[in-house]
Order: sequence, then structure tokens, then C-alpha cells
Amino acid sequence: LSKLLAQMIDKNGCIAVPGFYDDVAKLSAYERKQMARVPFSEAKYKKLLGVKALFGEKGFTPNEHRAARPTFEINGLISGYQGEGSKTIVPSHASAKITMRLVPHQDAAKILRLVARHLKSLCPPTRMTVELGHVADPYIVSPTGRLAKAALKSLKSAFSHEPVLLREGGSIPIVEHFARILKVDTYLLGLALPDDNLHSPNEKMDLEVFTRGIQMSANLWTDFAEAS
Repeated sequence: LSKLLAQMIDKNGCIAVPGFYDDVAKLSAYERKQMARVPFSEAKYKKLLGVKALFGEKGFTPNEHRAARPTFEINGLISGYQGEGSKTIVPSHASAKITMRLVPHQDAAKILRLVARHLKSLCPPTRMTVELGHVADPYIVSPTGRLAKAALKSLKSAFSHEPVLLREGGSIPIVEHFARILKVDTYLLGLALPDDNLHSPNEKMDLEVFTRGIQMSANLWTDFAEAS
């Protein structure tokens, strides 16, 4: 199982599943320029992660790896004896849990099929079962559309700074449903600071950001109306 999983990423940091990147939308020059504006220190990032070196798909920055490129993650591996002391056993089975973050315009169901097929093609002569989990398709809204520009105007007015556009890897599947079924876009305007510890112990929100966020929300009504 370990040898099989090791073959899923090549030496250039690319996911080695045939067809995996076929539908990936390219990052536009405008988006890459915006993401380059995000303050970033490679040294601080490595310290935060507790690693000596960063690794990722060649041709992209760490911020682009994190927010705008598809991923293949091994969430867990289980096999053999894990208790105290030693045992000279050879495990009879092993399992792994895998997730993948997708990007526009990949199809989640298609990717699951491609990955399952590739895993089976790599499997040595033994029994392997692949259980497919839940899926959610990626979602993106045009960063240059009139409503996106209105949202940026609201942010700038409330915070007195030029906003920065970035993609973000998250899991809010319902926004894709809104776009596909209701034909409406969702604008995700982040108000969290880097040290807010989202979804973690001691999660917080700065009170000044909260207050300015209220002002931004009020601005949106007018700015969206004028842009519609």
C-alpha cells in the first residue's frame, strides 16, 4: 500500500493520475498578480509548518499551491500492530483514507473514477477494495465581473485599503449548488486575520475587523444595486 500511494505524486509534485489535470482551469495572469500581492515569507511559513523545505508542483508559488492547485492527500494509514512493545507480525491488511481538493473546472465524480482506476492499475496481485466517499464540485466566481468589482469597492470603502483577491481551498459545497441550480453567484468576502485560528482552539475575531465588516455589509447593498 505504501509503494502504491508513493506512486501517486511524481518527482515534480504533480498528481500522476492519467487525465487528472485535463479540465483544470488555468490561473489567469490577473489572478497570479493578485496572489503575488499577498504578504508571504517562505521562512515563516516553513517555521509555522515545522518543515525544513517546501515541496509542491513545479511552476507555482507556495500560495498558488495552497489555494489554487488540485491536491492529493493521504489523511491516514492503518496497518499492523501499534501497541506498546514489539511484535514480529506481518500485517494481513492495510487501509488508507484519501481526499483530493479540486479546482475549477474539475468534475468530482470523474476524478473519483480516474483515481480509483489508477489505483487498481498499480495494485500488485492481491485484493484491493476502493470505497468512494462523498464529493463536492469546485466553485469559482469571476474576479473581474461587475458584482465582484462592487464587492471590492465595499471592502475598500470599509477598510481604507486596496483589497487583495485570492482563491481559497475550502469546503462549502452549497455555493456550487446555488450557482448550478439557482443560477446565482456567491461572494465570499473574508474578514479573518492570519492569526485568528479558524476552526481551531482559541479561535477569535478582531473587534475592529468585526466593526468594519458591519460597515462593509451595509455598503454592499448600495454597491451591488448600482452594479446590477
